[in-house]
Amino acid sequence: MDAPGTPAGSLSWRLSSHPITLLSFLSFRISSLLVYLFGLLFTDNFVLIFILTILLLATDFYYLKNIAGRRLVGLRWWNEVSASSGDGRWVFESSADPANPASSGGQPINATDSRFFWLALYVQPLLWIGLAVVAIVRLHFIWLSLVVIALVLTVTNTLAFSRCDKFSQATNLASSALYSGGMARNLAGGMVSRLFRGN
Repeated sequence: MDAPGTPAGSLSWRLSSHPITLLSFLSFRISSLLVYLFGLLFTDNFVLIFILTILLLATDFYYLKNIAGRRLVGLRWWNEVSASSGDGRWVFESSADPANPASSGGQPINATDSRFFWLALYVQPLLWIGLAVVAIVRLHFIWLSLVVIALVLTVTNTLAFSRCDKFSQATNLASSALYSGGMARNLAGGMVSRLFRGN
């Protein structure tokens, strides 16, 4: 599947481990922006553009949170609300250690999938921020309401996946420290037992 001379992690969807997931993810990410930017070329109906953009943003949010994040980078998050207190807490899940895929029986994270995922994840909120500035400068406050909704959805996913990635790295670091600590304990135990056993 790799083209000769193409380095791993290149931005080519052909190098993806999950090309259908990747292309669906990118199309959902781009479609809401395209409808927002070019919708007025096809219709003058603001309500139709607003509804289509919201539906595409919601689809993107769901697909990214529940499918693309899990398949492309092995990360998933959700928010649990306690029935007794009403407090919410974030729950993060990582399917595998990228450096050691055999640790949880998963496949290694494809560098191309990961680069596309993180690039699209961070670029889209920046584009929506730029569109918010344009809406403010042009005094189009009705469009600004749509941009604010888009920012809430995209920034929520961006922050959640960033935290999930940090949680995953911290968990992997802790598990590797425990493993290496176990090795050190075994080595030290072996040396002490030799010392007391008497040459």
